[in-house]
Amino acid sequence: MSVAPTFSNVPSGIVVPPVKPGVVLRATGLRRAFGRVRAVGDLNVTVHAGEIYGFLGTNGAGKTTTIRMLMGIIKSDAGALELFGVATRRTSLRQKQRIGYVSQEQTFYPWMTCRALGRFVGGLYPTWDAGEFDRLLRVLELPPDRKSSQLSGGMRVKLALALALASRPALLILDEPTSGLDPVARREFLDIIQGQAREHDCTTFFSSHRIDEVERVADRVGIIHHGQMRYEGDLQTLQASVRRVQLLVSPASAPGAMESALKQGSSVPPPLPPEVSSVDFAAPIGFAVLRDQTRDGVRTLILNAPPAAWEAFQHPNAQVSTLTLEDIFIALVGSAAQI
Repeated sequence: MSVAPTFSNVPSGIVVPPVKPGVVLRATGLRRAFGRVRAVGDLNVTVHAGEIYGFLGTNGAGKTTTIRMLMGIIKSDAGALELFGVATRRTSLRQKQRIGYVSQEQTFYPWMTCRALGRFVGGLYPTWDAGEFDRLLRVLELPPDRKSSQLSGGMRVKLALALALASRPALLILDEPTSGLDPVARREFLDIIQGQAREHDCTTFFSSHRIDEVERVADRVGIIHHGQMRYEGDLQTLQASVRRVQLLVSPASAPGAMESALKQGSSVPPPLPPEVSSVDFAAPIGFAVLRDQTRDGVRTLILNAPPAAWEAFQHPNAQVSTLTLEDIFIALVGSAAQI
């Protein structure tokens, strides 16, 4: 599924085509504050049918608050919500019955076994598949007759996933689902999510602060920072849109800058001729500056522009390089010192 990406705070000259139909979840202008602390502000999210959507952000970015509003656990202060094509102020019970939800912390009745929890939860969902739940217990190596209080943290996460998937949800919402899992269990968990999305056309929305997880399974991604969306779209377009531009300020003003950078393994552009000054450099029309700093005589800018705009980008002696997804993520949400 190809959907036009959107950046926040981009120049008005960038035209974003309309999204394709088949929206399962859409939030517009979502807000939530706790006292004087704004957790989420004017957040827009669009999730399309059949896709795996990675909701990426640092700890405290507003991911859990957003998910709790989407699930109707807490009420938004403002904004509009649309689920399965129906506008709603707060998620209804009928809508929740079509959603599989795994929270950050799993809370089960401690005396209930895995099998008993399946029977209990199954009574809440019209689409519950008992056979699928038994299959998931086997696949996830969960002992059916062991009490939930006797399960490890990782096993409790797996049990929560089995309970969520056995309801045959149209939408699966996962809040930091792999937190606390070891690398092997994390890979298995992601493989199951990916398999369910492909085999059962299950739309999946999962939050994470791990870039490798999102890169592995997500079709599209939303990057949130301080409760606001910084980017929404596919990862390939993101990587083609954000690049690093380096300029040597002046060899005379930064003695040893070239040698110092080379020792650190950095690539440095050749010195600018006298008539060219990196200090006077201004981003061309259509380019947004995400980061701009000078260190050891080298001016480094992180610029965002449509991929086609980069093909026409020219500047004397400027060195343009692509970034890893981790570098792009830090440029979008980190401090300047983290470039």
